[in-house]
Amino acid sequence: MRNLKLMLCLLVTLLTIDTQAQTPDASLQAIDSVFSYESYIHQGDTLRYRMLTPLHHDIHKKYPLIIFLHGAGERGSDNKAQLKHGGKWLGNDSLREKFPAYVIFPQCPVNETWAPMKAKFDSVGKRVSFEFPLNTPPTKPGGMLKPLIDSLIASGKVDPQRIYIGGLSLGGMGTFYMITTYPNLFAAAFPICGAGNVDAAVNFAKKVPVWIFHGGADPVVPVQASRQYDEKLKSLGAEHKFTEYPGVGHDSWNNVFVEPGVLEWLFDHKK
Repeated sequence: MRNLKLMLCLLVTLLTIDTQAQTPDASLQAIDSVFSYESYIHQGDTLRYRMLTPLHHDIHKKYPLIIFLHGAGERGSDNKAQLKHGGKWLGNDSLREKFPAYVIFPQCPVNETWAPMKAKFDSVGKRVSFEFPLNTPPTKPGGMLKPLIDSLIASGKVDPQRIYIGGLSLGGMGTFYMITTYPNLFAAAFPICGAGNVDAAVNFAKKVPVWIFHGGADPVVPVQASRQYDEKLKSLGAEHKFTEYPGVGHDSWNNVFVEPGVLEWLFDHKK
């Protein structure tokens, strides 16, 4: 319990990152043209996203869909920053050749989150922890993900049996939230340095295989968050993998992007 409270306190640091200080780097500029600019409007709200079309696209085929949720540092409205981590990986031509799929990178607005989070305060009003409630309405960006996915399925381009979701940090939390809330939608998931409502893992344990990643020395979202999921999923007999990178900090996504077999594992699963 003490480790969990420490983890949740440190999430405050994660959620207050100054996104205005983030600027696109050279690698982001290089992949920008590969992803189309898109937006989805639902009930008066807009969710911006970037889309990658399958290489050698065949209009007569349905393709898998990969949703990648970015972290707190890439929030905004430029519809570019969300490609900073993961865009180069999934936009790589050699991987696109081997694993043809639609790939979307939605962008979460500043001061918003993918998953609902509830702050807890001590007797003097100091914020001491976060919870991940499932009995509250979704956040605006999180609530738009499901209808966006539904619209892509309805277009006839996406194979509804092969929808995958992953993300890093804040996006890892969103990944856990989405598979917990919509376990019948996703064929597999890959949360990176995330956290969530471990007690609710029973919702997806026998429905969505997961490969969890975390750095063992993460100072922002401590590895205990993923270790707890690992133990819970083991107890439930779920199909899952857990990779912990000893000595690696919060940027464990860089290890994931060169981890052998990630996309092979993902594409081996279908509903």
